[in-house]
Amino acid sequence: MNTFSDKIFLGTSGWSYRDWIGPFYTKKDKSLLKAYSKVFRTVEIDSTFYRYPTKGTVMGWVKYSPEDFIYTAKLPKLITHTKKLDINEGIEEDLQKFIELMEPLYLSGKLGCILIQLPPKFDYKPQQIEEFFKILPAQVKWAVEFRDPSWLKEETFELLEKYHIAYTIVDEPLLPPEVHITSNIAYFRWHGHGARPWYNYRYRQEELEPWAPKIKEAAEKVNTVYGYFNNHYHGYAVENCLQILEMLGPLTPEQEEAKTTIKKYFKTTTKTKEAKLEAFVEPSELNFETLIRYFMDEARIKRAQQIKDNEVTIQQETPNEIRATVKEYHIVIDHKNRIVMHDCADWSKTLPNKRLCKHMGKLLLSLDRGKATTILRQIFLNKESWEFKPYTEQ
Repeated sequence: MNTFSDKIFLGTSGWSYRDWIGPFYTKKDKSLLKAYSKVFRTVEIDSTFYRYPTKGTVMGWVKYSPEDFIYTAKLPKLITHTKKLDINEGIEEDLQKFIELMEPLYLSGKLGCILIQLPPKFDYKPQQIEEFFKILPAQVKWAVEFRDPSWLKEETFELLEKYHIAYTIVDEPLLPPEVHITSNIAYFRWHGHGARPWYNYRYRQEELEPWAPKIKEAAEKVNTVYGYFNNHYHGYAVENCLQILEMLGPLTPEQEEAKTTIKKYFKTTTKTKEAKLEAFVEPSELNFETLIRYFMDEARIKRAQQIKDNEVTIQQETPNEIRATVKEYHIVIDHKNRIVMHDCADWSKTLPNKRLCKHMGKLLLSLDRGKATTILRQIFLNKESWEFKPYTEQ
């Protein structure tokens, strides 16, 4: 039995998706929530982000879920996105209204946490967010999800610890997958690495494997771990959540059955595409800027731009191969054999997702723009056939 089974709650962001009928639900399921809660112990309520729930809806969540089922919920975007946590915009009343509506979940012991998801361009504003933290009801657990890299600094984590608010640990294209424990709960969210949108993405097994030890490590430090897959398209979130649950311990019979069903569905139906940029962008739009942001998050791009030009040395450049050093680290791009090799520490972290580190980014920024675009386009359009591996002398 998994040592941490009682304190780790993993599920999906939302449960009511039409395209889950087939891979997860059946047409006979009259209540999707009832069918969902037979497999998972928790769910993140996504609908509260878009609108306030009715009292009847909240009572239904309490009534039609198992006694030990746990919900988390997203704070309405009226507070986070429209009014941007501005106290002067009357958000204290908005917050009180939401908390009152969610009270049945809290009183029944089914409300685990409320997620404060900030807008993508809400950059570092410590005073403003602290004023907001001051009005949060203390009886509710809170987590905050930053979307801008400017928040990733020690002062932010100290502020979260001060108000006992969990830092949301994310897997997404723009922020690093760093684990920071700032409360007695931990909160994970997996968005995916697709484009337009990110969450139309099916994780591969090897992409999820590094997350299992991170979850276990967090479970050793906190009372409860919550984690949710947001890549809901086609039922990917269900499949990926079951995969990582299996890495953490034995699946329940209901989870085993769901795993078998979804595996069979994907195998027998038309092969589902992973979320690839070409599914959302015309080939003519696959320019350097679009591609570099697909393979690198903004933080790594900024670090790449800070590397000096004289720290890049092109040792060999032919139609089939580029050999270079960046800050004494080796890089080989072998077009003929479709291999990319490099030897910095960050490279080992980016390998599972076939992402690029700052040294790779600097090399591409240093090349002729047309040539760099061609390289990125070739890798992107044939990603499965390219091999990213540690550098070895040849």
